[in-house]
Amino acid sequence: MAIQQPSIMKKFVFVSIASLTFAASINAQETSKDIMKINPPKVEKIAKELKAHGDVRIDDYYWLNNPEDEKVIDYLKDENKYYEAMTAHTKKFKEDLFEEMKARIKEDDESVPYKLNGYYYITRYETGKDYPIYTRKKGSLDATEEILFDVNEMAKGHSYYNLSGLNVSEDNNLVSFGVDTLSRRKYDIFIKNLKTGEIYPERIPLTTGSATWGSDNKTLFYTRKDEKTLRADRIYRHTLGTDPITDELVFTEEDETFGTYVYKTKSKKFIVIGCYSTLTSEYRVLDADNPMGEFKIFQPRERGLEYSISHYGNNWYVLTNKDKALNFKLMKTSEDKTSKENWVDMIPHRNDVLVEDIDIFKDYLVVSERNNGLTKIRIKKWDGNEDYYLPFDNETYTAFTTQNPEFDTKILRYGYNSLNTPASVIDFNMETKDKTVLKETEVLGGKFDKDNYETERLWATSMDGTKIPMSVIYRKGIKKDGKNPLLIYGYGSYGATMDPYFSSVRLSLLDRGFIYVIAHIRGGEYMGRQWYEDGKLLKKKNTFTDFIDASKYLISEGYTSKEHLYASGGSAGGLLMGAITNMAPELYHGVIASVPFVDVVTTMLDDSIPLTTGEYDEWGNPNEVEYYNYIKSYSPYDNVEAKAYPNMLVTTGLHDSQVQYWEPAKWVAKLRDLKTDDNILLLQTNMDAGHGGASGRFEALKEVAMDYAFLLDLEGIKE
Repeated sequence: MAIQQPSIMKKFVFVSIASLTFAASINAQETSKDIMKINPPKVEKIAKELKAHGDVRIDDYYWLNNPEDEKVIDYLKDENKYYEAMTAHTKKFKEDLFEEMKARIKEDDESVPYKLNGYYYITRYETGKDYPIYTRKKGSLDATEEILFDVNEMAKGHSYYNLSGLNVSEDNNLVSFGVDTLSRRKYDIFIKNLKTGEIYPERIPLTTGSATWGSDNKTLFYTRKDEKTLRADRIYRHTLGTDPITDELVFTEEDETFGTYVYKTKSKKFIVIGCYSTLTSEYRVLDADNPMGEFKIFQPRERGLEYSISHYGNNWYVLTNKDKALNFKLMKTSEDKTSKENWVDMIPHRNDVLVEDIDIFKDYLVVSERNNGLTKIRIKKWDGNEDYYLPFDNETYTAFTTQNPEFDTKILRYGYNSLNTPASVIDFNMETKDKTVLKETEVLGGKFDKDNYETERLWATSMDGTKIPMSVIYRKGIKKDGKNPLLIYGYGSYGATMDPYFSSVRLSLLDRGFIYVIAHIRGGEYMGRQWYEDGKLLKKKNTFTDFIDASKYLISEGYTSKEHLYASGGSAGGLLMGAITNMAPELYHGVIASVPFVDVVTTMLDDSIPLTTGEYDEWGNPNEVEYYNYIKSYSPYDNVEAKAYPNMLVTTGLHDSQVQYWEPAKWVAKLRDLKTDDNILLLQTNMDAGHGGASGRFEALKEVAMDYAFLLDLEGIKE
């Protein structure tokens, strides 16, 4: 079984400013408070025609799509220098914010231990160190600590380091693990002998980082990626002690819109190969005691049929949308009859309840559900004698099952937090219904009191009449007079739900008078699967109009005003930021767009870019004219116009494999050329990291401090 780690969610010409001139400009401003006199880097426009379906788009900045071109790198560096110059007056404030946020976090911290196969596993942090230390203790928490990995030592010499996918063999003697030192999600897999401490010489490159052991403790299954697109497309079988170059290819996912992965069931009886696209899934299974055998298909893929499988006893439990079960239902079938005609209903489909996941125990089935936007945990005894829900008492909380690797136990471990309640890890006895709070995250400094903050769930009405929920937190005592600074956050894609969660970092905004709002817009699944269906493909614009209508509601109700309203989002949420600044720029005083997906048409027409082909079911395939025209109508880069835009901070990572750096770089260049205002426009590129940003535990706080200083500075808040 895998160790569950704790949560702690494109040769083109270029004309640049001569470096000496640029440096002189910055130095001249060090004694001037008029930062508006600092000139941004100039970007040459080289028109490139992009043709599709008889339509011609002119892309003046397509040449930035070449990370091997030194001039491109120089441009990104010049933008970083411009950012530093424009924000030089906030340098100390950023440092203070960083220290303030860091001071709330317990440095010498450790996770709640969980038991797996006779060992207790613990992740801990030491004061002054950025990375985790993975440990275990045999049989008892009083036993001698065994250090599996000290990532602080492993990360030395690297500006980015991510250790992932820890998976211990069933005999407890070996562990496989993945390492990424570039932040491009290309992991090398290694194997460590936990008895001797030796890391074996075999190195398996270009993987997802995850691997699964057969029951023989010497056969390892893993997923390799395509070198260019980074699509996870092949499953290999490795035998301990052999050269990985000789590893056997056991499965290839030929459909470029699918990815693949491999894992072992909680029952430890089967190795499973999963294949997935946005709308379709498929599985193959193999007896873990026969790791050299052939995988058997569970149920052949059918477009639109989604299912996932869990094993218990002599049966499979299938979570699926079969029979038009939009919100999913739970079905059951025997081990030897796995095709869909053998599946029988166990928990039927309900129009108002989304079934999100299940956890299987010897005596209990735990079902994670969502109703009216709120997460529910349902507990059922296999013998039918009990069926009840855990009680939760507010509307701005998040509850979820967490580390439950043990099968024969009556203890369910779950996590709970809310906008004003720090995260807790709780053990719940499903038989006695007693609960034990094992840990509540400490907020250091002695200033935090949850009772100082008010939380609400608000409902805005969208332009089509749909009610849009929002989760809100602010310090008690504020007046709804339109003068409050307010940050509204949104994502709204892939069915990903942004549940309300506690953040000690966010206190740095709240305690300075900000209201914080999460807009649960369509495109996520907050209100069920239909909520997702109504915010994708040819209904994607609902995501953007929902966010705009939520913003208008907050203004109309006096929570804030146009002069004090700020918006933020990242990745697909960065697309949201690009869309709203084109559609309703007058509503926002400032916008933060992190690693934003803004050049949608060009990216979705380029199937050599990582992730593109797998995205067709989300955005549509622009090789088809209907989708081309629709995507073009909202793609932020294609819709930049000569008009006023809000103050904007745009961030990216040079090595980002999910949203390539050139998308935000091109977008900023085009905005600079066309916008008619004098508002601030900044591009900051992390030259060492990718989509997730910095890797160190506290390094990421520096990026948050950068964002917060931008917002607070716009509000005139200096400390």
